[in-house]
Amino acid sequence: MMLALGLFAASQLHSTPMEESSPKTTQDDSFHAESFSHAPEWAKNVVWYQIFLERFQNGDSTNDPRPQDIRGSYPGFVPGDWSVTPWTHDWYEPEPWVEDVVGKTALDGYEISTFSQWCRLRRYGGDLQGVFDKLDYLESLGINAIYFNPLNDAPSEHKYDARNWRHIDRNFGPNPDLDEEIMASEDPGDPFTWKFTTADKMFLDLVKELKRRGIRVILDYSWNHTGLDFWAWKDILENQKESEYAEWYWVDAFDDPNTPDNEFSYRGWFGVKDLPEIRKTEYHDHSQKITPYEGNLHSQAAKEHIFNVSQRWLDPDGDGDPSDGVDGFRLDVAAELPLGFWREYRVAVRSVNPEALLVGEIWWEMWPDDLLDPEIFLRGDIFDSVMNYRWYRSARQLFANAPKPLKIADFVDEQQGLISNLRKGNSYAMMNLMDSHDTPRVLTSLFNGGRYKFNTEPSADPDYKIHKPDPETHETLKLLLAHQFTYVGSPHIWAGGEMGMWGADMSDSRKPLIWPDYEFEAEKSHPNGNSRPVDEVKFDKNLFQYYQTLIQIRKSNPVLALGYIDYFLMDEDRRLLGYSRFDDNHTAYALFNLGEKARWVEIDCEEPEQFVEVLNDRKTQITEDDKLRLKLPGRNVAILVSSKK
Repeated sequence: MMLALGLFAASQLHSTPMEESSPKTTQDDSFHAESFSHAPEWAKNVVWYQIFLERFQNGDSTNDPRPQDIRGSYPGFVPGDWSVTPWTHDWYEPEPWVEDVVGKTALDGYEISTFSQWCRLRRYGGDLQGVFDKLDYLESLGINAIYFNPLNDAPSEHKYDARNWRHIDRNFGPNPDLDEEIMASEDPGDPFTWKFTTADKMFLDLVKELKRRGIRVILDYSWNHTGLDFWAWKDILENQKESEYAEWYWVDAFDDPNTPDNEFSYRGWFGVKDLPEIRKTEYHDHSQKITPYEGNLHSQAAKEHIFNVSQRWLDPDGDGDPSDGVDGFRLDVAAELPLGFWREYRVAVRSVNPEALLVGEIWWEMWPDDLLDPEIFLRGDIFDSVMNYRWYRSARQLFANAPKPLKIADFVDEQQGLISNLRKGNSYAMMNLMDSHDTPRVLTSLFNGGRYKFNTEPSADPDYKIHKPDPETHETLKLLLAHQFTYVGSPHIWAGGEMGMWGADMSDSRKPLIWPDYEFEAEKSHPNGNSRPVDEVKFDKNLFQYYQTLIQIRKSNPVLALGYIDYFLMDEDRRLLGYSRFDDNHTAYALFNLGEKARWVEIDCEEPEQFVEVLNDRKTQITEDDKLRLKLPGRNVAILVSSKK
């Protein structure tokens, strides 16, 4: 069933500092209605909270993963004594079943020897009920948008290895066995046969309740690859070149039934064999450098299937009113799919919901030093926003001197350069993140210094610090957070960051969340067998309250989300940075003392008596010449807003 593609118009969106130009695209100009080419206004006013569901909260132990639920994921087998890991387990301490894993060969052909390999077999049982249980917590934190890592049915903990895209994972809902029966009764290639499983219905109930609380929802999908248990891939394995889905994937050679050998070969994403890759109209090798390219998906049927899955979650009851569906999608490895596909995808999505948000994962050009300029994706015909890794790498260098010190003026030049070629609306909808499921947690990133996402785990760097970051690192984080919540773009929180969680790259950043009502084992094990400090694992109430305060300041002062930005203080000798966010009616100031000594700061502003410091409730003074004067301790920050509303 091909989606009916429509066009919509909307009122002029709020003005922002950058010039908004017409999208540079080869599509017909009729597609450039305001609602189509502009980022939705709501995306500029959100605070994102990213949830990796398997590690969020186990609200229902009766649906916990079983060995049959995780077969098909890495490493390609399940040890006989495998079981779900206790939520409060010492992170690096091996479970008993690890003895049956180490030394065996995984499906990628490598021998399993390191923690980062065998820990991928772990499951903790996080589920949708866990989110229901923590709705009051999320509301108290103040976030108003959730980005869910993939929820589609899949055997891994990360869910990028989909068994299917059309359903929520069986172990996330209340009845895995019934859901498996429902899925088996459908024709996966025929949307008219699709039903809603118990997990699907529970997710839609969750969306309804989140929206009632003023919280938007977007889903994560990777249209670039599937898992080995994906229904179309399994049909290919069974029927080879006779499969009706043979054109969906990059299959280099089918098996010849007339020979004793199996000649079947295919391409997996970046060579990962458990992630077979969807075929495009032309092949691009991204192993050395990722470059945006024209083209499309090879199979029209595969493309239509993707459109239908997207429509399913945008408007679940198909009544033309998308208010019961998700608010958009975060799109995995987006630069590795062709631009022509993404242009069609935007039309398909916006035809269902003109206010849907599309966020692209635009990351590396050449790892580990060069990040990709997202401009070509943000012209109004592809995405509305991208995950803003470039902002964090620059800010990390200023606030943490990592990997080396950065002058304040150079930081300002770099930040302005990052958005100078972007349309105004897209700059304000950028997802400004410091960490995620794919990076070290921000506290650990700041604690270690060094290059951004290079040798950032103990298997790559034996000296990488995995223990609890020190108080100085926490001070640096607070400076960086104050910048994140007063800067252009929408702040993003990787779930657990507000709890004070730490962790190295990849798997270590996916620890189960440290809820305050749990008593965790101390972290005392080291994956390399090295000595380490013994760390208490406990919810950080003070850091949580700091996040609460910053969120409330931003939400109470829309100028911090929508205002222009002006850097008025760049004092390298005293290590002072100051900028204002302003519009026609309101102004706010962010002041940073990056040095060790306390400094007086003066601001030329209209009506100085109207300004109050809202982050730390510091007293301000007014000089004889009507300047606003404030004393900032070393390594500290102040946020001033007008009390005149």
